[in-house]
Order: sequence, then structure tokens, then C-alpha cells
Amino acid sequence: MDTITFIASKALWMVLAPNTAALLLALLGLALVWRGRRFGRWPLLLGLGWYALVFATPIAAWLTVPLETRFTRPATLPGPVTGIVVLGGAVDQEMTQRHGIPALNGAAERMTEAVALARRHPGARLLFTGGSAAIIPGGPTEADTARLLFTDLGVPADRLVFESESRNTHENAVLSFRVAQPRPGETWLLVTSASHMPRSMGVFRQAGWTITPWPVNYTTMGGYGLDYFGPFPTRLNQAEWALREYVGLVAYRLMGRTDALFPAP
Repeated sequence: MDTITFIASKALWMVLAPNTAALLLALLGLALVWRGRRFGRWPLLLGLGWYALVFATPIAAWLTVPLETRFTRPATLPGPVTGIVVLGGAVDQEMTQRHGIPALNGAAERMTEAVALARRHPGARLLFTGGSAAIIPGGPTEADTARLLFTDLGVPADRLVFESESRNTHENAVLSFRVAQPRPGETWLLVTSASHMPRSMGVFRQAGWTITPWPVNYTTMGGYGLDYFGPFPTRLNQAEWALREYVGLVAYRLMGRTDALFPAP
């Protein structure tokens, strides 16, 4: 069932992702208008309206700020750090396979902060969780790339732990819990993008973890002002990512994979 759910979610998002859906609506409307169908104006306006909204307003930041500010790093940790859990999603698997060196994407801070934390807490284990998010897996997993990167950056091999079967956040939590077997009273840090932290915390709590959020990879300044007009493609991606997180929060809650609709500290 998990495999079916995974494939279905991937396939649906390919079509329903806001930027893709808006483009398809606009093209459909244009085709209908071209054929003289007056009602074609509505899908055309809806599709173009999404791009106009992102272009003309800070909607991308408005959607992202609640996600990124939901959890903050603690001023003091509850105790010595036992382990650091790093979620996959920062690795470009195709580029890594093509060129033979670790290739990272816009979420690279997950990896760099993990190494910084490992150096800051020399007694902590560093657990990376991430397999392949491809519908048809093949080639190196994210964990394979993480192993190469962390080793090259000087993290001792005996401190590294890898979980290489997970394909989504739910599996990250469940499978890494089995690998780490955290004990009561231990302090574990969860490293992932700030906008992904609410869903991640909900899922990890549901899986049995008592874990401390350590958000990275911020894309906003944390406020609702009007000064968030970055490059248009960047804002399109930011808005789509935020909406993906909200959809994921609802879906995971309906499936019982998270402990709350919008997990809080």
C-alpha cells in the first residue's frame, strides 16, 4: 500500500503542481478560445492569473512564512547531543551519477549544517536518511552520495549512520527510528528545511521520536512585509513548494502519519 500511495502521490503532483496546472489551464483555455469557444476564457484567465498573482504580490513569501517560523532552534539544548538526523532532499542524484562527485541542490544547507553540528558535538552520531525519490529507482541513493560527501568533509566513518530505503518524509521517520533506536532521555536534532519542519516534526513525533527541531535553508526573512520581490522563477518555485507542504500536511493528517494538522512546538 505504501508503494501505491507513493507512486500515486508522485503522479498526481506532476499534474497538480500549481505551476504545471496553471500552465495546462492556460494552454487549454488558449486552445478553446482559438476554436471560438467563449468559455475558454475562464481556464485561460485562471492559468495566467496564478502567474500574475505570484509576479505582482508577495504571495510566495506569505505562504512560506508560517511554515518557516513555526519551529525555531532552541536557545539551549536539553542535554548532550546523542545524534543528528538529516533528511534527504538536498542531493541531485542525476547530476551526482553523471559527474561522479556529490551534487547538491537549493537545500544544500541540510548537508553543510549537519557537518557543522557534527563538529560542534563530537560525541554525536550523524544519521542521514534518504533513498531514492524516483518512481523507478536506479543508480546511487541519496545516502550513497551523503556517505561520500560526509567522508570527504572529514566526518569519521564510525560516527556515520545511513538509512537508504526511505522515499518520503513518513518513511524517513519510521525507518530511521528503527535504525537509530533512540532511548528515552537522549537528545536528537532534526535537520531539514525550515518550511519542511512542521510536517517533519509531526511525522517524527508520530513515529515515536522525541526530537529537537534544527531548521535550516530559510527562504524568507520571517515577516510579512512587501520586500520579498526576488526573481520571478524563484518566487514561483517558492510558492509551489509552500503549497506542496500544505497539501502534504493535510494528506499526512488524513492518513494518520502526523500528530496534528499543523504541528506546533
